[in-house]
Amino acid sequence: MALKAVSIWGCYKPPPQLGVGVSNSHSTLIGNLRYDYDKCRKWECCCLGVLAQRATTAVEDEGPSVPPLVDSSGAADGVHQNESKGFHKDLNLLPKPLTAIDISSYPRDGSKVRVAYQGLPGAYSEDAALKAYPKCETVPCDNFEAAFKAVELWLVNKTVLPIENSVGGSVHRNYDLLLRHRLHIVGEVQLRVNHCLLGLPGVRKEELRAVVSHPQAFAQCETTLSDLGAVKIAARDTAAAAQTVASNCARDTGAIASSRAAEVYGLDILAERIQDDDENITRFLVLAREPIIPGTDRPHKTSIVFSLEEGPGVLFKALAVFAMRDINLSKVC
Repeated sequence: MALKAVSIWGCYKPPPQLGVGVSNSHSTLIGNLRYDYDKCRKWECCCLGVLAQRATTAVEDEGPSVPPLVDSSGAADGVHQNESKGFHKDLNLLPKPLTAIDISSYPRDGSKVRVAYQGLPGAYSEDAALKAYPKCETVPCDNFEAAFKAVELWLVNKTVLPIENSVGGSVHRNYDLLLRHRLHIVGEVQLRVNHCLLGLPGVRKEELRAVVSHPQAFAQCETTLSDLGAVKIAARDTAAAAQTVASNCARDTGAIASSRAAEVYGLDILAERIQDDDENITRFLVLAREPIIPGTDRPHKTSIVFSLEEGPGVLFKALAVFAMRDINLSKVC
């Protein structure tokens, strides 16, 4: 059966063995890819994942792939000085993110599926994990590297990480980590981004003088921010922005984050769907230690990570392997 869509990206080495993983349209995980080693001896596939043609549904890149914004107006001073009374959320009760150094200290609970994600509770990545596994226990990680290691060290069963956003583009850091770690793609989740403007309870949108969020969120909500006329303050991710507003109790400071972040940090939603593009979708990969063999009852989308040696025409030769077999490539990056 011919594969109908393929994502491919590259680097270099000579080939040992292919890693495989898959998901079907019902989040069933299955995967296999047959390769002609006679035609493809020079390429080593470091990571291969077979995903469903139809996934689940999208999110922003929570990683720090975009440089922080600079407060050009200088008006950010003093935005956290106003205190709000009656804030009842105890932020110390939230789970602390895992780090790559101290990852082995996180407690284990085998009662249900444990899924790692990058960011703080309330991040879009956590929404994606809960969409893939509604009854899972989500485990926040300090960065993408820690999420990969959490799976490798058996601290969690799977990890859900963003790989591309329809507006912001590819998350190249996770492409690199797929080459470095021996995990398998076993599923895909697409999450539609719903950026919300959050503030302390009782605050009105017109009272805001500054807004905190990830730089990508700012770029995706330019129209709303322009109308608001507030100072933009960069944060490492949207959940961290919501946590900052909640912990500082600054009534004149808002955050752009998810509706789940509002619930987690006890903030009010001042405006919903403030993104410029309603079709803003982030695609996530579900990674696990073991691959799943795909069935033949439906087409599958395959993702391949490999590296190439330096030289003229090497990329052309690699792509010719697919062209000669009439395999359509949906994306090359």
